[in-house]
Amino acid sequence: MQWNEPKTITILHTNDIHSHFEKVGSIAAYVAGQREEAKDSPLLVVDIGDHMDRTAVETEGTMGRSNVDIMNLTGYDVITIGNNEGLTLTPEDLGRAYAELQAQLVCCNILEEATDAPPSWMKKYTIIEKGGVKIGLTGATAPFATFYELLGLKALEPEDAIKREVEALRQQVDIVILLSHLGLSTDQRLAERLEGIDLILGGHTHHLLEEPLLIGSTAVCGAGKFGNYIGKIRMEEQPDGSYRMTEGSCVPVDADLMDETVSSRLVRHRLQAEQILNTTVAVIDRALHLEYAEESPFGNLLAQAVRRHTNTGISLVNTGQLLGGLPKGDISAGLLHTLCPSPVNACVVRMKGKDIRSTLEQSLLPEFWGREIVGFGFRGEILGNVAVDGLEVLYDAGRIPYDRIVQITFMGEQLKDEQEYEVGTLDMFTFGIGYENIALGENPRFMLPDFLRDLLRLELQRPGSLDESEQNRWVKAH
Repeated sequence: MQWNEPKTITILHTNDIHSHFEKVGSIAAYVAGQREEAKDSPLLVVDIGDHMDRTAVETEGTMGRSNVDIMNLTGYDVITIGNNEGLTLTPEDLGRAYAELQAQLVCCNILEEATDAPPSWMKKYTIIEKGGVKIGLTGATAPFATFYELLGLKALEPEDAIKREVEALRQQVDIVILLSHLGLSTDQRLAERLEGIDLILGGHTHHLLEEPLLIGSTAVCGAGKFGNYIGKIRMEEQPDGSYRMTEGSCVPVDADLMDETVSSRLVRHRLQAEQILNTTVAVIDRALHLEYAEESPFGNLLAQAVRRHTNTGISLVNTGQLLGGLPKGDISAGLLHTLCPSPVNACVVRMKGKDIRSTLEQSLLPEFWGREIVGFGFRGEILGNVAVDGLEVLYDAGRIPYDRIVQITFMGEQLKDEQEYEVGTLDMFTFGIGYENIALGENPRFMLPDFLRDLLRLELQRPGSLDESEQNRWVKAH
């Protein structure tokens, strides 16, 4: 039998763009160039999640619709969701955004609680045929089950869910691809444990694999973050009918290349988002300044907002969530977004008095309040000190570290080291980031979907809140 020219397919993949819209025009231009170069050879374009990030004005103002429009213009075939899509927008918001999506969205480990099936805008897998090559794709995202539950969704442990879809696909297609927003270590484990996956295209941990890792017969790939790279894979048919990767790399995105249609559309999205966010949400009669090293009114206002939202007696928040002071006059939704961009939620934990004390001691140390923090939803630069509400802290800055607090008073009584207190704080602390002692708190109760800027808006509208914010919680001992 004569061996015909083997079939080939090129696969381009992006991940964790996080609404870095300054890169998407260059990505679209590169994809268009690859289409032109491939001509009759098939090209598949996929994204592995966290394309949306509500830190960006365009995403916040349009609730993700700007991202969907850019993906449509770029020509993505299949995408999956990351935690930034799944947890910072409600299923209803995502349904409205993805109603306009031309690509197919696959994810096998997210189900609706009510139906035990994926949301209407998501499928567990899809099969695409390009140039006579049948490709089966499934996706999976990081299973933050406790958080998804608050949004009416179930996050399944990925491995079994992926195994089911791969087994169903393997008999029907030439190539099986997993779009994995699970992180590199999980991708490696899946490649070792599951059979039948040709490619794992990864994200979530922002790993850049300039050459794919070959684990058994599975190639594990990842293209970094923020649209700095595009992954490129070439698969070629073998004499036995299987497909093997013959080329794998990550291509740096060339900022000098620009898709003009995407560029002009981005201008429109920016203007539309700014117009939406220009709504006045409060008018204040004084400026609230912000400090990262010591107590300040804007930090106190954030602590007040969290304590009221969580309905607790005490709140502990870091001032690094705020990127500047609040000016006198009209306060718009856009200004609150600019000053408090992090997609961070409030939560409630039960903390022992000694852990509250340790947290407040750390807040007095530059190595804590000045620490640079990355990830877990934090979009500030440094951690900042701890702003509190519900406590009075008497301290002596001249004493040695971890022995500077003289007394902590709660409801007229001294805080007791072994007593447990209900504390309103921020979800990122429960992951052990920043002020780590907060993660020792028990029975965390997360409060989605409102972000800190939403709580600030409500607090600014509450009569008397500005006066309260100017009352000291931290008092220097004489």
